[in-house]
Amino acid sequence: MRCQVTGHDLQLWRYRWYGRLLVSDGVRNYALPMTGTIAQWFQPGEIVEFSRLSADKEEPLGFDNYMLARVSDDGLIPVWPVWQDEQQLVRTLPLSDQPLYTYRLRFREATRESDFLAIVDFEQHHYAAEEAEIARWYCPDDGRVVVANAQPFCPVCHRPMRFADLVDATRASRFLLAELLDREPYEPSVIGYVRVDPPLPIMHRRLPDGTIVRDIRRQIFPPDWISPTYWPVVVYRRLRKEHPDRPARELWAMAEAEALAQCNTRGARIARVVVHPDYRGDGLGVRLVQAALRWIHDRRIPEMRQAKDIVETVALMARYNPFFERVGFRYLWDTASGRPVLYYALTPDAQTRIDHFLAHDEVGQQHRGQLYRARLDPVEPLAGSIVIDHVTKFYRTTLSLRALPMSLQQLLRAFGVARRTMTKTVFRRLSLEIPPRAIVALVGASGSGKTTLLRMIAQAAGEPFGSVAQPDTGRVLVPENVQVAVFFPGEREPLFEGVTLLEAVWRLTNDEVAALELLNAVGLGDALLFRATPGQLSTGQRERARLALLFASRANLILIDEFAAHLDPSLARRVARKLSELARRLAVTVIVATHRPEVVEALAPDHTLVVGYGGVRPLT
Repeated sequence: MRCQVTGHDLQLWRYRWYGRLLVSDGVRNYALPMTGTIAQWFQPGEIVEFSRLSADKEEPLGFDNYMLARVSDDGLIPVWPVWQDEQQLVRTLPLSDQPLYTYRLRFREATRESDFLAIVDFEQHHYAAEEAEIARWYCPDDGRVVVANAQPFCPVCHRPMRFADLVDATRASRFLLAELLDREPYEPSVIGYVRVDPPLPIMHRRLPDGTIVRDIRRQIFPPDWISPTYWPVVVYRRLRKEHPDRPARELWAMAEAEALAQCNTRGARIARVVVHPDYRGDGLGVRLVQAALRWIHDRRIPEMRQAKDIVETVALMARYNPFFERVGFRYLWDTASGRPVLYYALTPDAQTRIDHFLAHDEVGQQHRGQLYRARLDPVEPLAGSIVIDHVTKFYRTTLSLRALPMSLQQLLRAFGVARRTMTKTVFRRLSLEIPPRAIVALVGASGSGKTTLLRMIAQAAGEPFGSVAQPDTGRVLVPENVQVAVFFPGEREPLFEGVTLLEAVWRLTNDEVAALELLNAVGLGDALLFRATPGQLSTGQRERARLALLFASRANLILIDEFAAHLDPSLARRVARKLSELARRLAVTVIVATHRPEVVEALAPDHTLVVGYGGVRPLT
């Protein structure tokens, strides 16, 4: 049925996750529960179409039992229930279309207080977050407001405070979540979010020579694509002149409401994209932005008024991470402050305007809409194979009771244990060849000889291990151009040298873009982790950091013992897949020892070798 909006009922301390839209069909009045972030966009007198999902007309209206659409000149604009979409993201084996693992994802607008609690946690990981405290919390009992990064207890009544708002967001901001379905018990429910705002009020362009071009967008796009946008500051300045005696807080609330009523553009802006640190670098950011573009198009986000033509983003990180460009965004220019601006065309008209600008603008002709340039180049691969030539290796151990207390000596003698020399054959006339650029997985029981084989290869390549890595007979041959890097947990590990993670990798690559590529590749694409020292990382994060250091060393042979030993199964699978892709891209020969089948599967090794009982055999 058609209804007219009569107003809305909002409490600003909780408008993000609760509000009511008041409508009337001329006979009855209805209070439609929804998020305040949606209700606030409606003005009295607007026409909406409302229908119950239940035949029971006396059933109380709740979040889940009605539908609402805005009536516009070009049709109905769905408003409630909130937009959602389910997608599958299949990750395949390296060099293959065979599925390795699948993410089942639900994308939906944030509606619950718990959604915003997750967003608060994610906001701390956003590269552009400069505020020391990022959220406001409210106590309904005494009205106290606290600014903090995690849900605090009220200092007066000592009860948990309620989420009020994000410090850096605007009243116009809308949030799209990515939920992980079919997850393991230890995996998070929400793994990322996108924040969508109206276009920026003003944008100037800085040319390479420093010249400032004012209002650059008006030279490319029609004015109504950009304005009137959400600009409460301008409204607030006018209201201060008109009402000099009113309190500033009251004037600002009036300015926000008036700015929301005026905002009506044909564009949108992606202001935030944050993915859970453990899920970076696996394509989830791309899927999240793609979902946000569908949401913007389908629901005309954020205002739900005019159809959208363009989506803009101003993202300094786009210089160092290409995922916006992977979605299809085109780089057009830098702002006056030097931040890159990228655009996505939602309509053919917008695409034509973007193409025309890039074809005729002098600077655009040079970059052609591409901002990111990969700078991590392949290494010089091994000039030949690693050859294990008729190698025999024994381990000899002498057991003695002399140093033990007398009671323990008597106990062991009762079992027939006295002084004894034990000899274990690790390898017997082993011959093996590992070709350059190969990914090799060594599997076998503990004590089978995996570590010994790695040590012998490392020592032949110039990493000294002493007699423990010296064959009793035979030889290990490596190419003359070998550059080896090793990671034997607790024995030989790449060092941070007391600096932050980013600086440690940058010192080896001498290139900040290459350093970030490596950190993203091993699953450490989080700005907070970039600034962390070893003591501030978890055990699993330190293990991934050392993988980045291995590749940053520009070695063409990498040897890893007990690979992914400290990672949970899902993360180990993701990291192994990225390691395999990175090694192949950079032409590095990698030999890893592992006992985890999910790691072997994700590596998709060229050779899987079973070590044990004095020999090595291919896994069939």
